[in-house]
Order: sequence, then C-alpha cells, then structure tokens
Amino acid sequence: MQFWFDAEKRLTVAQQFQHTRMNFIQTIWNKDRELKAHGISAEEPSIRKAIERCRDRTDHAVNVGNLLQAEAELTKKFYRYIATTVGYGDFTRQRDGQDLANSFLNHGNYLAYGLAATTLWVLGIPHGFAVMHGKTRRGALVFDVADIIKDALVLPWAFICAKENATEQEFRQQCLQAFTDHDALGVMFEEVKRAALTNGFEPNKAEVSGL
Repeated sequence: MQFWFDAEKRLTVAQQFQHTRMNFIQTIWNKDRELKAHGISAEEPSIRKAIERCRDRTDHAVNVGNLLQAEAELTKKFYRYIATTVGYGDFTRQRDGQDLANSFLNHGNYLAYGLAATTLWVLGIPHGFAVMHGKTRRGALVFDVADIIKDALVLPWAFICAKENATEQEFRQQCLQAFTDHDALGVMFEEVKRAALTNGFEPNKAEVSGL
C-alpha cells in the first residue's frame, strides 16, 4: 500500500479502476445473451459516445472530484438508457425510493459491496485505503472496488427484474447468477491485485541485494 500515500498515484489507481469498469461494461453488455435479448448493447450510439467521453474525461482528470463527476454523469446516462430500453418508464435515482427499480439497485449494490469487501479481506487490504470515495464515506475502498462491476451487472438486471415485477428473492438470485457467470469476484480480485503491484511495489536495496 506504499502508493496510497502519494496523491498522484492514488489518482492513477482511481483512473485505472474507472477504465476497467468501462471495459467490463462494454464486454458484458456486448456478449451477454440475456441482456442482448432485452435490447441492451454498449454499441448503441449514445452509450458508445458517452463511454468514449467518460474515458477522455477520466484520462484528463486532475483530481478525484473530476473522476467522481464523470462517473456520476455516465451512470445517469446508463439509468436513462436502460430504463427506456427495457420499457420501465420514467426513473429518478433515489436511494430511499420505494419503487422496484430503486429497491433492486440498492439490494444489488449491497451484494456487489459484499464481493468487494471479500476481495479486500482476502488480499489483506484495509477498507479505509480508498482512492475515490474516501473523503465522504467510511470504508470507501469497498465502494471503489464494487464500482468496477456493479453498473455492468446490477444496473441492467435491476431494471429488467423491476419491469418483470420480480420478487426480491428472484432479483437476488439473478444478480448472484450474473456475478458467477461473469466471474465478478475474479475481475475485482485481479484488478485490485494489479493496482497494488504496479503502483505500490518498490523493492528497497536490501530486498534487491538479498540482505
């Protein structure tokens, strides 16, 4: 975790996480047969353009605030696109909202947080070493890591299941199945491990010389 004490390196890791998030969204939305059957595709022109814009803003971000803003704007576009595509109707994201889509989003996000927490626990990384959400949320590295997979998997299934008037248990099972089918835990594990190794490991002279 040496890199975490360097603000520039923290920003670099946050940028890496965001790029992995967007790569995962494009991969899943373009290959998952069930999502494609519901008309969801990352190649839809407005979505492709939104992702490209977010990539550019991510690359040119000078601070975490820039990244958070780019992330939030892209997610809003996803909400609008998915809600329209599956025929859910008008939607406003409200964490205390009582409609099914908001309820399923909350539930699915917490499932993703559980996977992220498991990833960090296995790797022995404290939840407080956040790279994006740390200024506003306790244990925020969990949220940073969960972001890698939750929009790709939780977001579309929340709207699909809400449209189909699924039960909470049915939605939960669908999310868990999606996590398994697309190795969500493995994706998070490899990304966190890669970030830690490429940005944090700087062997000292004693380690190099074998002393």
